[in-house]
Amino acid sequence: MGEDSGLFMTTSTHLVRTRRFLPLFVTQLLGAFNDNLFKNAMVLFVVYSIYDSEKAEAKFSAIASGLFILPFFLLSALSGQLADMRDKARIIRIVKFCEILIMLVGAVGLLMAWRGVAVETVAIPLMLLGLLAMGVHSTFFGPIKYAILPQHLHPGEVLAGTGLVEAGTYMAILAGTILAGWIPVQWAALGVVVTALLGWTVSREIPPAPPTIINEPLDFHFIRSSIALVRNCMHDRRVFLAIMAISVFWAIGSVLIIQFPPLARNVLSASKEVASLFLVMFSVGVALGSVSINALLKGKVSARFSPASVIGMGVFVVLFEQVCQRWSVPKAAGLLNVAQFIAQPLAVPLLITLLGIAVCGGMFVVPLYAFLTTFVDKSQAARTIAANNIVNSGAMVLGAGLAVALSAVGVPIVEQLLLSAAMCLLSAWMGWLLYCAEVCA
Repeated sequence: MGEDSGLFMTTSTHLVRTRRFLPLFVTQLLGAFNDNLFKNAMVLFVVYSIYDSEKAEAKFSAIASGLFILPFFLLSALSGQLADMRDKARIIRIVKFCEILIMLVGAVGLLMAWRGVAVETVAIPLMLLGLLAMGVHSTFFGPIKYAILPQHLHPGEVLAGTGLVEAGTYMAILAGTILAGWIPVQWAALGVVVTALLGWTVSREIPPAPPTIINEPLDFHFIRSSIALVRNCMHDRRVFLAIMAISVFWAIGSVLIIQFPPLARNVLSASKEVASLFLVMFSVGVALGSVSINALLKGKVSARFSPASVIGMGVFVVLFEQVCQRWSVPKAAGLLNVAQFIAQPLAVPLLITLLGIAVCGGMFVVPLYAFLTTFVDKSQAARTIAANNIVNSGAMVLGAGLAVALSAVGVPIVEQLLLSAAMCLLSAWMGWLLYCAEVCA
């Protein structure tokens, strides 16, 4: 085991020094950082500075999440076709240039909200427009960041590369989330534009990744092309099960992410810095899980640990819910800052359970993404990831919609956590069926 882990670490260290991996890795880091700096700065500012109602806050958080997800549902088929039939590096550079324009729009919305200018009528719609456009950006970049790996990396490097991308993504989410919670919103507006400029600059160093198949006509009919893409990818049982397991996982994730800001403020009486700390713990945990599972699997792409990982995730969700139920802070104390929060008797158990949720989640999902890119032919990899994104986005929208519906009928935020725990059982069943199919193949 020690020798295999050392080999994994050697492979990872080697990859981050190569041009065939490093520019893509950094471009992805900057994109994930920017997504989360903008989205969290927007959501935290609106929740803590504009609205004063748990129902309104949960509704806005769900709308923001839904708008970001919508392009994945509508445009993933087109993005998959483009990625498989055009040079992937060129598409990345185009997408990254568009990010600069998108962030200029979002930054204007943030600055108008900060100054209190036309907040409801112009500032919030501009911020939501920027978020929707970033969803489009991520829809076109998402399939490429995984599908380009088998094209640039050797077969024995793909799992390590996927793990590094996933771990790096969540560390970038961590950095963006920390900044969003701690810096003034006007500095966040400047930060998103500067980061977009850096991302475009780095993307120009990504080596060419020409298509491995003859160009075919693009189908711009998003409904027809989406149905055809999903149907074509789902005919293989293992691909079907991997996509379904990942989709249930992201449905769980969408519910949890929607709940965090309102839960922090209204249940735990915590400030926006503490809400940011929650998302930080989540990001650190997924990164740790991503690295750990690669060491456990010794470089082999397999769903062997996926069922146990997601069951562990469900157990930690239940424990997190129980700690939240027992949380008690005098209302007169106001919102707790980070130091006051950490001083609470149940703060450490709360953070440990949150970390456990995320570590198990990372261990569950990373091998499944690597499976999707390595099992199919390289010429189909981007479209397979795109099909996965379509189904994932549908599951996330359902999860977000269910969270909104539960809030609308008066189910407390903390009790909604049990929904996530129950969904973990479904994901574990999918993971087990996938592992059985893998063994029998």
